[in-house]
Amino acid sequence: MGLLKAAAGAIGGTLADQWKEYFVCDSLSNDVLFARGYKQTSGRSSNVNGHDNIITQGSAIAVADGQCAIIVDQGVVTELAAEPGVFTYDKSKEPSIFAGGLNWNNLKAVMNTMWERFKYGGDTGRDQRVYYFNIKEIMDNKFGTATPIPFRIVDNNTGIDVDVSVRCNGLFTFRITNPIAFYANVCGNVAEEYNTDQIRTVLKTEFVAALNPAFARLSEAKIRPNAIPSHVDELSQEMNRVLTTKWAELRGISIVSIAMNSVSLPEEDADLIKKVQMGAVLRDPNMAAAQLAAAQADAMRAAAQNANGAMAGFMGMGMAQGLGGTNAADLFKVNGGAAKPAAVAGAAVSGGWTCTCGTVNQGRFCSECGQPKPAPQGWTCSCGAVNQGKFCSECGKKKPAGAPTYKCDKCGHMFDDPKNPPKFCPECGDPVDDNDIVK
Repeated sequence: MGLLKAAAGAIGGTLADQWKEYFVCDSLSNDVLFARGYKQTSGRSSNVNGHDNIITQGSAIAVADGQCAIIVDQGVVTELAAEPGVFTYDKSKEPSIFAGGLNWNNLKAVMNTMWERFKYGGDTGRDQRVYYFNIKEIMDNKFGTATPIPFRIVDNNTGIDVDVSVRCNGLFTFRITNPIAFYANVCGNVAEEYNTDQIRTVLKTEFVAALNPAFARLSEAKIRPNAIPSHVDELSQEMNRVLTTKWAELRGISIVSIAMNSVSLPEEDADLIKKVQMGAVLRDPNMAAAQLAAAQADAMRAAAQNANGAMAGFMGMGMAQGLGGTNAADLFKVNGGAAKPAAVAGAAVSGGWTCTCGTVNQGRFCSECGQPKPAPQGWTCSCGAVNQGKFCSECGKKKPAGAPTYKCDKCGHMFDDPKNPPKFCPECGDPVDDNDIVK
């Protein structure tokens, strides 16, 4: 009885599998990465008794846009179709009298198939399947940093070089770029379909872990944290580089794009950066002086509104400055007197002179240390310009030969007309004689 049942099964099964099949796959949604193809049948079809795991010679396989189909024969991938269209499978080990014509060789192949099935007790002894991959861009994969990521901020303009912690969140998209690797290492031999939920947690964890080296590269490029969302293309390339081994080579997945919200810093780190930036700005004496002048102006306005009287407020300002406060004018002097505002006390005006102690004066003696105003050195041209060289710097006349010039040897005063000095020095009253001749 067993032999008869095996013979009946082998003959009936082989005849039932003579029909050509038409394999299709429904539209794959964003949540489905991989699904098994099925035979298309209808109420008019007689191909209802064939085995599900047999693909008859000459069967058609339909591939839609965004899909990639593979044929697995006895656990081995034998064919791959990645372009839209209908493909004929002509390498099957299951012959059909409807493929290749009705001839002796074809009939002989069918008889051999019956014999092979008879040896397996009437069963097929073969497993063939069609699988479809979703090769579209998989959207809406949210990510976020549960713990802060270290980020180094380097700015040569201000001299900043500090390590901070950043947090970020957003979305990333990926695509299956190597279906064979994805099938072999992720979803091989599934019963029906493989969903994104089955791998999304792993991908998110590895994605966030890869942000550390990717952010380090952006830091080396001197990109500030708040500018990272505008450099998502560079970030995507760097993420793919970091994840090449785990994703591209092992799983056949690549990142397509990243959409990131604003990167946030802890409050203490943000305050630290602001303080460092302000300190770097105030290294410039002019900037420091401007900041101090603005602060003094605010203090003067506040003092004028003092509830105890404006005089008490101004007295407090004077005491604070007397205890070591810095004057804005002093800071401007540190930078060579550049960009001195006219409103700053002690600033030079037309005709003033600067003493060796740094004080700007208008009179003949320094108001700070008492040193006399230095007399101009050289010779006086007929146009009134005092010169050091051989020619006048104003009119170009040559220095007169042999004409002595006079300067008081007591106080150093240079007379208005050094060649025709008065009898007495107008500054100290010393008589003008040969001792006053400039040699």
